[in-house]
Amino acid sequence: MGERAEFSLDDVEVKAKQPLYQGFLTTEKWTLRHRLFAGGWTPWIEREVMRRGHAVMVIPYDRQRDEMVVLEQFRVGAMETSDSPWLYEFVAGMIDEGETLEQVAMRELSEETGIQQADLTYALSYLSSPGGTTERIHIYIADVDASHGHKLAGLDAEHEDIKVHRLARTVVMDMLEQGKIDNAASVIGLQWFQLHQQQWLTK
Repeated sequence: MGERAEFSLDDVEVKAKQPLYQGFLTTEKWTLRHRLFAGGWTPWIEREVMRRGHAVMVIPYDRQRDEMVVLEQFRVGAMETSDSPWLYEFVAGMIDEGETLEQVAMRELSEETGIQQADLTYALSYLSSPGGTTERIHIYIADVDASHGHKLAGLDAEHEDIKVHRLARTVVMDMLEQGKIDNAASVIGLQWFQLHQQQWLTK
């Protein structure tokens, strides 16, 4: 129980990938089959797959002040299920071709908070929603000086309008507990931080 299945990419056969839409998001229809736990293969099945690239998220943490830098910005996907589509979250951005994860982390930290310097610690990566999208998100904790952040940030060319908050770590964790922070990357990143909190706070 709990062991990873012995299957791999060799146990999946993809017959076709049909483009459906190309835009900010790209979708394809895949025709495939895969091996079964009981033996044999599934019939040919069709699945819609969304490609949006991969991303890096950064939690800026000021160890000296025990503060986190939290962003507030509009997210269209929250309009149908949230009281407000302005969400509390952390620095994040897509990985451009040829960029390292660390380069993305520092670029986005500068663009979205104004903070230019940080010591990065890699936390983890996860698949956003593997039932329908290929996206993988990588999470870093950044040791920063929160006083160097701007109050408002974001790139006009990307229509970003970001309010930057400096909040005590305990306040941020209370927001997580109360459901005021409810997007996946932020929740997962903060839970990782909580799991490693003692070694992080004393490093």
